[in-house]
Amino acid sequence: MKLGSRTAIVAFILPLIFAVEFASSQANPDPRLIEGARKEGEVIFYTTMTLDQSKEVVDRFQKKYPFIKPTLFRTGGGPLLNKILNEARAGRHAWDVVAGRAEMYAPLMERKLLASYRSPEAKAIDEDLVDKEGYWTAYYAVTYVLGWHTKLVKREDVPRTYEALVEPKWKGGQLSFDNEAYGMLQGLMRAWGRERAISYFRRVAAIDPAMMRGNSERVALAGAGEYPLIVAYNQTLERMVARGAPIDWVPLEPAVVSAFPIMIAAKAPNPNAARLYYDFSLSKEGQEMMRGMQRIPVRKDVEPHPPRLFRGYKRVVENPEDYKDFEGLVRLYNEIFKLR
Repeated sequence: MKLGSRTAIVAFILPLIFAVEFASSQANPDPRLIEGARKEGEVIFYTTMTLDQSKEVVDRFQKKYPFIKPTLFRTGGGPLLNKILNEARAGRHAWDVVAGRAEMYAPLMERKLLASYRSPEAKAIDEDLVDKEGYWTAYYAVTYVLGWHTKLVKREDVPRTYEALVEPKWKGGQLSFDNEAYGMLQGLMRAWGRERAISYFRRVAAIDPAMMRGNSERVALAGAGEYPLIVAYNQTLERMVARGAPIDWVPLEPAVVSAFPIMIAAKAPNPNAARLYYDFSLSKEGQEMMRGMQRIPVRKDVEPHPPRLFRGYKRVVENPEDYKDFEGLVRLYNEIFKLR
């Protein structure tokens, strides 16, 4: 057989192998896991995801496994972490699965509140989005990118690199920057090293960006022409693009990806149901729900909409393991931008 023919056959067969492997993991959960979950009859899910979307997920899970009653608790990242830590100090272990922000991981891990579990669904997810020890897996993700107002900045003038973004011509409030973009700093530390990343952020501060909290409001202001440039989440910018706003975006490489991890409690009251819910969240069905909610799925066989949200650029993942000194990171960020 000629080499070209062999290559063509391999190229044809490999995707089929991966497809079968992914499908079998989600279509045939371990019968022992299902039986154990059936006996437990409940799963308790803590999350920072919006209440309406979280409820949609747990309702779908219950429809799939009607013998398991899901209990949902939703709040912000800080309050949720405090709730878990306060419960642990009181000797209560009241949750099974948590999905939240990356900075929650280190405090939970330090107190030995997380269980290691390598979901079979992780085979369909890139390695940089899965903890090698099995303590977390990305549930969904967002990416820091550069947006621009298409009537205020010509396409050929848009900065395409981090260096171009800090040129003097963008000085004086022309760039909208989040006053809590800690994840972007942490991600560039991972990509470039601590000193280079800090030095770069000082150069961002030197062009005097317009500092403001949040993504949605800042993106709306940028779309209204308040700022020519904005660093924000691509998911939020893409929503404005879809609505026909005069705004577009481009990733600066390496683009910093914020992974929102899902984790299992070390002393889960319902350990089998916890694993079953974890698997469901990462399954193709669960990840297609994320896409339907206009979030960015992490599975290789679930394309984001549009694909450019998570495809076609070099990235660095803001790793939950890097947040061992989150308070120190916040102090450093505030010092750089002279906040508070």
